[in-house]
Amino acid sequence: MTARTSKRTLYRLRGVPPTADAMFDALDADQLARVHADVDVPENLGVPAVLVTGSFEQPVASWCDEIFRTTGIEVSRPVNRSAGLLMLAVDGEVYSIGYDQGFRLVPDRLKDHRFGLSFASRRVDPAKIRDLVSHTPGGGRTDITLIPSGASVWSLGIVEHAQIVRRLGGHLDNVPLTISRDNPAKLSSAEGGAGLRLRLGVEGIDLIADIRAIARVLREERPSPELEFVEHVVPVDDPGLLTRLESVLDDLLGLETDGRIRAAVPADHWDDYTDALAFRVRINSSAAGRSTDDFDLDYVLCRARVQRAGTRVAALREGTVTLYRNSRADRADEIWTSSALRWIEAEVSLDYHRFFLMDDQWYEIDQEYLKATHVHVERLITDSPSVDLPPWVLGDKERTYNETVPDQRPGYVSFDRDNVQTALHRANGVEVCDLLSPDNVLVMVKRAKGSDALSHLFSQALVAVQTLRNSPEGRERFAEKVAAARQGHGLPEDFRPSKVVFAILLKDGTELTADTLFPFSQVTLVQTARTLEAWGVQVEVVGISSVPPVAAPTGIRRLAA
Repeated sequence: MTARTSKRTLYRLRGVPPTADAMFDALDADQLARVHADVDVPENLGVPAVLVTGSFEQPVASWCDEIFRTTGIEVSRPVNRSAGLLMLAVDGEVYSIGYDQGFRLVPDRLKDHRFGLSFASRRVDPAKIRDLVSHTPGGGRTDITLIPSGASVWSLGIVEHAQIVRRLGGHLDNVPLTISRDNPAKLSSAEGGAGLRLRLGVEGIDLIADIRAIARVLREERPSPELEFVEHVVPVDDPGLLTRLESVLDDLLGLETDGRIRAAVPADHWDDYTDALAFRVRINSSAAGRSTDDFDLDYVLCRARVQRAGTRVAALREGTVTLYRNSRADRADEIWTSSALRWIEAEVSLDYHRFFLMDDQWYEIDQEYLKATHVHVERLITDSPSVDLPPWVLGDKERTYNETVPDQRPGYVSFDRDNVQTALHRANGVEVCDLLSPDNVLVMVKRAKGSDALSHLFSQALVAVQTLRNSPEGRERFAEKVAAARQGHGLPEDFRPSKVVFAILLKDGTELTADTLFPFSQVTLVQTARTLEAWGVQVEVVGISSVPPVAAPTGIRRLAA
């Protein structure tokens, strides 16, 4: 049976009018000549479209000469890689799909570099992330994580305000695409960066329907709350600010190297970088440029310094870096050519704000710190608590509250100040939890009039979880206490904490929300949650309701996140 879908990468193009003539004119004429391109205008799609087909030909493979030098045997094998590119306009937007090497025919300057990522942040299941590429501004560090079976985004240790996500992939969450219409029970996946890679319909009518479904998601939906941070770090688009930033960068390029400018690999061409055996850089020169066996940042900065002030950024933007499959850097072995500016990253400051250049795009990297923290806190404070705690009688001390919970809620055990002694914690021991729920959730309880009390609570959780995860002695001592309290019904032998609940009575009964939680506590809570979730431990925050001493009805107030 012929498959109705095929895995392809879809790009959305910017600045290209939705006509066949404009689509063709947007392509590089020299490159089309190099691949001996044939151009057709499909008429059966019902939308403006252009189809380009050709091939990247190499009469003799680059490895043939090396084989001869090694073995003395003459070998002559050609290389011929096909290239197909379909460009089509759907509802006023222009898209492109590459077949085999056809994606190389799309100029990078035309790509909407947030297209695939924006879709992934809306429809990839946050609990089943399979592919994540993030970059730490100023650190020169790119983290690539591949998890075939999928994992929660929070278990990957992402720092929302300090990392720029470049690619995100995972299981799709109920998107009306051809593949899900054919088989609603079938799990599909997508990887989003500059492009969006997923299974698309092969028939013209199905392909266009899939593109419209993707566009509808981008137009009408917000990112998933757990993935909203992906779009917090947004590109700078103010023309005046961009002019100022490039002026500062121009001056920086005129100085001796001091570490503020670093080498970077364009995220959407990482595979090309690993395949390349030679790199040729050409910046404002009629000569062929310099060939090396890796990208040479020092040479790029040297070429920038000799340019006139005010022209250095333009020289790098117009300059080129070309990758080759063979160390001879022959044109027949060319893999890809891009602007030299895409190969550097830089950090500059303006008016006490920090900005970061990456992939020829400026980002402000501090502006979303508080917003990202606030969103994370909103996610942690639940309006559907998994624990059933009674209200706190105002005037009662914390110890009194914890000791009375088991009387009101059968199955709970109080371990307030009932510490576990280990070789590492001989003096005061470790307070594993204030309450243990019937399903073995660690509940940390605190009445907080200020952020210092909560800082202690969050630290207690980290030490407790570390002890139960890493200390056999700690697990054994705690299991003994649980068995004694439950009259022999202890913990499973393989017990590891899987969830921590922070139960908080704020001030004198103020409702706990992301707005009422102390600002410093928001920061420490998020840091604690990231650490625990990276260890595979869920974090939940609930507010304890309060009552005056004369009346204490049961129940816990349900809080708005």
